[in-house]
Amino acid sequence: MRILLNIIWLIFGGLWLALGYFIAGVVMCILIITIPFGIASFRIGLYALWPFGKTVVDKPTAGVGSLIGNIIWLLLAGIWLAIGHIVSAIAMAITIIGIPLAIANLKIIPVTLMPLGKEIVDVGSRNQAQWTTP
Repeated sequence: MRILLNIIWLIFGGLWLALGYFIAGVVMCILIITIPFGIASFRIGLYALWPFGKTVVDKPTAGVGSLIGNIIWLLLAGIWLAIGHIVSAIAMAITIIGIPLAIANLKIIPVTLMPLGKEIVDVGSRNQAQWTTP
């Protein structure tokens, strides 16, 4: 079922959303100081291509640097990418078949707004258990 949802997602919006992330990543990599943002953008872009079967977990080692970086990211690109997800979610939610895709769009928004200090892992993977245990 995940593969089918991922294929439908890719056709009806995932490709365009991922393209937005990849463009933001290239722009961020132009300046040396924003390269970490570019890498985060490429990582989220891959997540936006194939989101079903993956989840986002917090890194326990993230600190104040991640918080400051997330605020800068939010101002530079996060808001615009999140708006793209909201518009896409509204368009997908119009049909019954698109409702799971709209939910996936909304699921990606938190990592779009604050990508640093997060990791994208497969659902049920060992990394997910490692990051979620106290």
